[in-house]
Amino acid sequence: MLILNGKTPQYITSLLLPNSKAPTGRRAWGIDLETVWLPFLTATNTMGDTAIPYDALGCPIRLAYDKDGSVKFSKSGRPVTRIAKPIADSVNTIRQNFVAGIQQYTEDVVKLKQEEFAKQVELMQTAGKPIIAHDKTELDKAIQLQLDEAMRVAEEEHATTVPEEEEHATTVPESELVSVS
Repeated sequence: MLILNGKTPQYITSLLLPNSKAPTGRRAWGIDLETVWLPFLTATNTMGDTAIPYDALGCPIRLAYDKDGSVKFSKSGRPVTRIAKPIADSVNTIRQNFVAGIQQYTEDVVKLKQEEFAKQVELMQTAGKPIIAHDKTELDKAIQLQLDEAMRVAEEEHATTVPEEEEHATTVPESELVSVS
């Protein structure tokens, strides 16, 4: 159990605190590669917790290649890059473990404070109902406006492509040609 003596663990509370540092470089799982992942993975290598190859840490961003071995380019003509596989794999493992930790914490809270948790859920649902109703009303209005506009445009296009006398004209079948012998 992650909760000791009914107190939230420090690593959970630290996740909830604002952090003013805004990374700007290449990201893996939405987290900056240069300022977060590389130092962290170097630290885990140093401690012997991981064995990420030096070349992956030394050159974490690599050219991407097509199946035929040629350099891959985006539609805009720029070369495509990717994060070195050992780093990407480590980030994926960390992400999976992070999710598992959050799920375990949630289960522990539900077991420890079942009534309080149920009350929180009830309060959230009650508070959310008016917002859901408002959004539904606004969405219905927006869809109706789009339909009305589409109908107006279609009617205008129809009016400009079909002359009015043709629009109301009736089709008269031609009389059959009879061959007289």
